[in-house]
Amino acid sequence: MQKALALILLLAMIIQLLWPLGIPGLRRRRDFWKIAVFAIVMMMVTVLIRP
Repeated sequence: MQKALALILLLAMIIQLLWPLGIPGLRRRRDFWKIAVFAIVMMMVTVLIRP
């Protein structure tokens, strides 16, 4: 699951660089770093939830 999430977020970052997604907060190409921060936070949450 974690690998699939990482792949989806990486794909979203690439798409954001090519064509901005238009989602509030992601309207410019240079906003791709926000997706990376979200990915790091999600991976930390996954590590904390696991027993």
